[in-house]
Amino acid sequence: MMNHMLTSEYDGCGLCLIGVVRLSRKTDSTFSPGKQRGQILSSASDIGGHIIAWAEDLEVSGATDPMTRPKLGPWLRGEMGPYDGIAAAAVDRVGRNVRDTLNTQDMLTKAGRIIVTADHRGVWDFSDPADENEWMIKAWASQMELRAIQKRNVDDTATARATGRPKQKPSYGYHFIRLFPTSAVDHVEIDRVAADVIQNVAERILADETGKITCSTEAARLNRAGVPSPSDRRAQIYGRPLKGHLWTPKTLRVILTSETALGLLMHQGKPVLGQDGKPVRLADPLWDRPTRDALIEKTNPKRTGGDRAPMGVRRLAGIGWCGNCGIRLYVAGRSRELAYGCTGRVRGVPASANCQPAPSIQISLLDQAAEEWFLGRYGSGQVMRKMYDPGTGYAARIKELQAQRKRLRDDRKQGMYTDDDDSQWYTETYAALGLEIKELKERPERPAGMRMMPTGRTVSQEWHAAPDDAARREMLNEFGVRVVLFPEDAPRRYAISAGLNPYAQAA
Repeated sequence: MMNHMLTSEYDGCGLCLIGVVRLSRKTDSTFSPGKQRGQILSSASDIGGHIIAWAEDLEVSGATDPMTRPKLGPWLRGEMGPYDGIAAAAVDRVGRNVRDTLNTQDMLTKAGRIIVTADHRGVWDFSDPADENEWMIKAWASQMELRAIQKRNVDDTATARATGRPKQKPSYGYHFIRLFPTSAVDHVEIDRVAADVIQNVAERILADETGKITCSTEAARLNRAGVPSPSDRRAQIYGRPLKGHLWTPKTLRVILTSETALGLLMHQGKPVLGQDGKPVRLADPLWDRPTRDALIEKTNPKRTGGDRAPMGVRRLAGIGWCGNCGIRLYVAGRSRELAYGCTGRVRGVPASANCQPAPSIQISLLDQAAEEWFLGRYGSGQVMRKMYDPGTGYAARIKELQAQRKRLRDDRKQGMYTDDDDSQWYTETYAALGLEIKELKERPERPAGMRMMPTGRTVSQEWHAAPDDAARREMLNEFGVRVVLFPEDAPRRYAISAGLNPYAQAA
């Protein structure tokens, strides 16, 4: 709204300018968007020009080519309509790479467009050697400053690694603790709200034996429930407005499988090793390493060619089948009441060529029939909670220690740890790893597996307490419920069956 109030229409006066705003970080108060807008408006007014639109690229690095910036790029590429030039607060707001800044200036000048910046009096005249040299000097100085910033960031990261401190944003499930708002991170703690969310997701995926609970279905479930995504959760913690970003399957899988969830200090996707040759731990883990290994196995993409896990909210999605041709029922119809029906013949499915008449029934009727059948058969039974037991995890820990020991050997072969002090540390660390491996090998191993725990609740209670039909569908899948629909003139309208009670062995 503010930007709209600060612009006027293009009138072909020759001084219709695009206001160029760029900021690497929105928290940077030195060159805040508001300050840049004020300088741009003042500079445009000084030459008798006016702003017709704003190209505001926030949280965009100065190293980004202006041609590819989200807001400025389309103007430079001629995709946004006529304009006479650009106005920026400084040359480094146009770009911080000498080559890109010079190319942008050259392209605009050849197109007959002007450039105005608040750090230069009047319109830049590149036919004047003084202005041309000043532009190149400012571009070069901007690049030198960018390189200094990049080096400082690399040095800060190296220092953080050496001292065992986190450098980047906290991973989902954790948050940074500062002694006062502007201080450095003092330590890392588990964010209990986020941890409960992701631990529940991990538990549901590991406990699932139907193949219907996946990262995709869990992302859809979290979005339906309005659970803030990782970026929105960080915004909540730091008192910033939420942007409504959604969960994605990829985001979930990264969180579930990353070693960050083990509470480790990470750099470029790998744990940072401490002086003892072991990964540096920043906080308590969200789960143990054997559980992470199980999550990696369970969330690996599977190309089986079988049924896809449904992500919608229909109760019988993926459960209903056509009694004529045997293909899955779809939601169809254009009336106020949608229906489950077979659409195979109209979609040209070969197996459905003779599916006439194609069966169809109102969604509410078949949902109610399935509910009555299911609760009548299983409703009084006790719900057992499936718990994934990672076991002792000794074998996994032994592999981890052996990998650490091999890394030390490889480093030694490459010439590291040859000084007297380093050699002593290498010998002690290598021996300690070998001793721990030997001790773990002597302990009895308990394999990972599913454990059943009583909940004290009946299937009927769980059914009626479910938040939506997607949750009820999970219960139907767990019992292997299958609904077959027949045409209206068939001897029976539908047939409902189920596999064995998944809780029978534990009852």
